[in-house]
Amino acid sequence: MKENRALIIIDVQNDFCPGGALAVPHGDEIIPVINKLSGRFKKIVATQDWHPPDHVSFAVSRPDKKEYDVISYEGIEQVLWPKHCVPGTKGAEFHPELDTEKFNLILRKGSNPKIDSYSTFRENDKKTLTGLEGYLRNLSVSKTYFCGLALDYCVFYSAMDSKELGFETYIIIDGTKGIDSPEGNIDKSLSVMKEKGIEIIESNDL
Repeated sequence: MKENRALIIIDVQNDFCPGGALAVPHGDEIIPVINKLSGRFKKIVATQDWHPPDHVSFAVSRPDKKEYDVISYEGIEQVLWPKHCVPGTKGAEFHPELDTEKFNLILRKGSNPKIDSYSTFRENDKKTLTGLEGYLRNLSVSKTYFCGLALDYCVFYSAMDSKELGFETYIIIDGTKGIDSPEGNIDKSLSVMKEKGIEIIESNDL
């Protein structure tokens, strides 16, 4: 196991899996892959979406709008999502089949009711940091490997920030699934990441 790399498991929570409030199609199918990957890394970070009930991203807070509408809030583009990942609910918990035993850090994001947080490194204002960069630097991590949910949102934005911050960045493609909203968003996200120099690999490549 190489000491300079970290596995970052994004939001494998009940609400993002089949039957959840914001289910990613076939999202639970990546869990066996992620569990296997966890045995190949010494440094593992897992994240959870962690939203208060009145979070700005929830469509129910905007009676004049509907789910998946896009609004501007304090100058930040915001998709209005179904209510999801509220602390104290089953939906916010990790999927029961996910092996959490080897996690070194659980990072919860999106707890500010006025700012959404797709990336594991900073919130959507692009200013408020989560502390993950400093944590990884202190562990001498230079390579980040991403899996989890959803490929075209939280995984995408996390990987993009990782690359921008100077980490050698990888997407483990069979360890992630996307929403593909709007249609074509998965292909677009993969194309953008490749252009930025993010490597797309399979779990068997490790």
